[in-house]
Amino acid sequence: MLEQQLEQDIKAALLSGDKQRALILRGLKATLLNVKVASGKRALGLTDEEVLPVLAKQAKQRQESADLYIQGGDQARADAELAEKAIIETYLPAQLNEAEITKLIDEVIAASGASGPQAMGQVIGQVKAQAGATAAGGVIARLVKEKLA
Repeated sequence: MLEQQLEQDIKAALLSGDKQRALILRGLKATLLNVKVASGKRALGLTDEEVLPVLAKQAKQRQESADLYIQGGDQARADAELAEKAIIETYLPAQLNEAEITKLIDEVIAASGASGPQAMGQVIGQVKAQAGATAAGGVIARLVKEKLA
């Protein structure tokens, strides 16, 4: 389970003296604890399927923060955010590239017979369901829009 792996990695980071990594991982652990408490699963823990979207959201937040820091001219803070994102991404499954996402979109469109912009929501939903955490929603939406426009 990802939660157990995270706990082991925190211990390893502390033992190796990597305080920055330990701090980031502890932050992730706290975020997961908040999700567990909110969903009433504190005693049971979360499944990997429940943990992955939380980690993906955290990685996306780091990217957005880095983008804002770059716009503001603070490259050092942007680099720190991107370093945190890289650590978080080690727990996420490999992301599909645009060609693989496009192939998935083509399959969904062929199977559903969708056409035109009015079918975008349906296609995006089906592609997201099939891709899961391996594809970013923004990329899916952009590619579907290009296909159906």
